[in-house]
Amino acid sequence: MLDDFMIRAALAGTGVALAAAPLGCFVVWRRMAYFGDATAHAAMLGVALSLVLSVSLLASVLVVALIMALLVSLLSDRGYTMDTLLGVMAHAALAFGLVAVSLVQVARLDLMSYLIGDILAVGRQDLMLIWGGALLVVLIIALRWSGLLISTLNPDLARASGVDPRREQLLLTLSLAVVVAVALKVVGVLLIAAFLIIPAAAARPFSRTPEGMAVLAAAVAIVSANGGLVIAWHFDTPAGPSMVSLAAVCFVLMTLAGLVCRRLGERHTRTT
Repeated sequence: MLDDFMIRAALAGTGVALAAAPLGCFVVWRRMAYFGDATAHAAMLGVALSLVLSVSLLASVLVVALIMALLVSLLSDRGYTMDTLLGVMAHAALAFGLVAVSLVQVARLDLMSYLIGDILAVGRQDLMLIWGGALLVVLIIALRWSGLLISTLNPDLARASGVDPRREQLLLTLSLAVVVAVALKVVGVLLIAAFLIIPAAAARPFSRTPEGMAVLAAAVAIVSANGGLVIAWHFDTPAGPSMVSLAAVCFVLMTLAGLVCRRLGERHTRTT
């Protein structure tokens, strides 16, 4: 069954969606969208490092993404505002990564596959790595859900409850680096942050609890991943951008539906 490249692509997209969706909820709640961009863009440096040293792409991207995330966390307390720091780090990392990759001869033909993903070329080994990383992230979030949630909502209350917000931030940083590493082949450097944020944002209007938002975001991400593959197959479009485009359409439709439901609810309340 896994000899069919479309089935492997669907499994890869589903694996990334399961990991990215709940993590994306925390990114949205903590307003860390630019943080995700900086970590994802740093992946290009990991690609260059992998090609130069002939080491595992997953390992090199994971290490570089984790270093970038930790560096941003450390520098955020050194006199720079977070948005300024993230703006500099995100675009500088992407620029340096593109320059480094362009200097490696074998990378020139494959540059677009790193920028927007190449999910249709996912192999059995890639699939195992993607699902291994995805399950690790889901496990971390499931085991630390309460601590992550309380430190997100109120760091002072978290400290009073014996939860260290910096430890929870470190766990999120590690999870983000893992998702960046496993999602590189699926949606590429430029679209990883979008695949984190858009499903979570789409789920928000219809979510009454954090758990409900995470589950609904996962559903949106899975539909977007597999629906994007179908669109790419029928219309010969790039798979990664097609997946993110479908997620964006879901966001628009669900946002409008949420507004309509809210207006109808307000009108019903006034009449009663």
